[in-house]
Amino acid sequence: MNKQILATCRKISAVLGLLLIEGAPPLLRGEPRPAAVNGFNAYTGAVESRLAQQHRSPGDFLVPTVSLGRGELIVERVAEPSRAEVPGALLHHWRGTAFAPGAKAADFERLLRDFDVYPQHFAPQVLQARVLSREGDRMQATMRVRQRHVITVVMDATYDISFGRLDEHNGYSISRSTRIAEIDSPGTNAEHALNAGEEHGFLWRLNTYWSWQERDGGLYLQIEAVSLTRGIPFGLGWAIRPYVESIPRESLEFTLRSAVNALLEIAGKDKK
Repeated sequence: MNKQILATCRKISAVLGLLLIEGAPPLLRGEPRPAAVNGFNAYTGAVESRLAQQHRSPGDFLVPTVSLGRGELIVERVAEPSRAEVPGALLHHWRGTAFAPGAKAADFERLLRDFDVYPQHFAPQVLQARVLSREGDRMQATMRVRQRHVITVVMDATYDISFGRLDEHNGYSISRSTRIAEIDSPGTNAEHALNAGEEHGFLWRLNTYWSWQERDGGLYLQIEAVSLTRGIPFGLGWAIRPYVESIPRESLEFTLRSAVNALLEIAGKDKK
């Protein structure tokens, strides 16, 4: 069996698996178990402790990686020393690194803070975005996002976001989801948020950690995303797992590439 046929078979398997999820009984849907939420919180707590250590000095501010040129990205699955237990759920942790030549740390922080233009920079994933409240380096914001992978899912998510900086060249942000709701019939008169018993668990929790460092004539960007999604029904892992695990990676890569493109656009305007 050649690679093309094998890839086609995998895609068919993923579609069949997703169709099974769509028709799954209520016991396979709903909110995550408390044990899964506790596992996610413990895991992200360890991640944040490690990042806090990194952000104490310029030499350790970013996770070391190879030199990157314009347009190059590195996206990798993160393997923490001890993986959290998340019964009935899946925990995903990915890291992406990129370099934006000519970009400045101050420009990137302004980009992250300006939620109103997120649909412009992060389309077509981000449909709507706005700040709900702001106080100093902390804010609460909401976004409507769309994910297209075989099926299209639209979700409204609210985040608590904070910003920090070591100095003018080194900064970071922490974004923690406080509410994620799957939207049925978005953009129509029948639009409504699914209740806990109706949701499919495509995304239960999402924490995003940005770190950036200005040097070498540009800006190094590093993003880590830790998410919690529903588990895979027994017997369907062979069909669904590759698809489910590809979504967080592809979403992180899209976000990182979009951020770099926005920074390059800003740097280009500054030169004129």
